[in-house]
Amino acid sequence: MPCVPVPLVPQMPALPALPAAATGDLIRQMTEMTFSVPFVVNHRLTRMALAGPNPSARDRQEFMTMGLEKVTAFQQSWLAMMWAGAGISQDLMAASLGWWLAPWTAAPASRAMEVMHHAPMKVASAGLKPVSRRAGANARRLSRSVPKP
Repeated sequence: MPCVPVPLVPQMPALPALPAAATGDLIRQMTEMTFSVPFVVNHRLTRMALAGPNPSARDRQEFMTMGLEKVTAFQQSWLAMMWAGAGISQDLMAASLGWWLAPWTAAPASRAMEVMHHAPMKVASAGLKPVSRRAGANARRLSRSVPKP
């Protein structure tokens, strides 16, 4: 009688597709930034070039706002990614606790794989949200003004 090996770990199902909401948010944010960032950079560089070595009070205010916005968006982005990572960590902990409670099933491992499968998309979307929001707001605000010499 031939000896047939019995797998110690049950077969895991295939990973599901990424949720449309998560991919849609990330694509929307990246598309918005694709169109708004070049416009904002062009507007501000033109304004800097026209201001020359002695910028007006309005120009100095815009340049200071530009620098503060970058720092604020960077901090908000890192904080959002940290919170998204904390949520993912909690989901993984819940999946590992499920493994301890029911080691004979593949459901907890499948859940952990699903969490890890969606993790990069969640973190990237959370990190781009403040930057995308700020870039879009700047493009709308700056489109109403024309750089003057």
